[in-house]
Amino acid sequence: MSELTLTVLQLGLLVLLWLFVLGVVGVLRGDLYGTRVAVRSPRSAPAKKAAPPVRPPARQTPGARQPPEPRPPALPRQLVVTEGSLQGTTITLGTSAITVGRAADCTLVIDDEFASGRHARISRQDGQWVLEDLGSTNGTYVRKEQVQGPVALQVRVPVRIGRTVLELRA
Repeated sequence: MSELTLTVLQLGLLVLLWLFVLGVVGVLRGDLYGTRVAVRSPRSAPAKKAAPPVRPPARQTPGARQPPEPRPPALPRQLVVTEGSLQGTTITLGTSAITVGRAADCTLVIDDEFASGRHARISRQDGQWVLEDLGSTNGTYVRKEQVQGPVALQVRVPVRIGRTVLELRA
């Protein structure tokens, strides 16, 4: 082999060695300091819907009682963080799904070492809110039971993701 070829191979090996060292340092830095939490500005509040028209009361015959109309269950309007580093945070529920995790592209970014990058999704399906675990490492829990598939969420039922607890509120 010529001296030039040997020198080029040595420099190539040196460059590869430095790339490996820098990659290891980057991974260690990410493990030690965690992911960066992006600060987002609050979105503008959605326009309020007009109240439904009030209908006049029906005429009643004297002495006759009408049974009260059954109320439909209150639909959740907010997702509230009840425990964890973001305690008190409220997200207004709309039509789009909410992703929860450590990644900066999640709707609710939680700084919790027990949460995965894209940990769980809360979406609206068939008129109710459904929770899905997105293959997280430590799991997602509803009422202290680990979620195995899509689970319909009820109002004020705690959902635990790492050290963070969420609830739907009406």
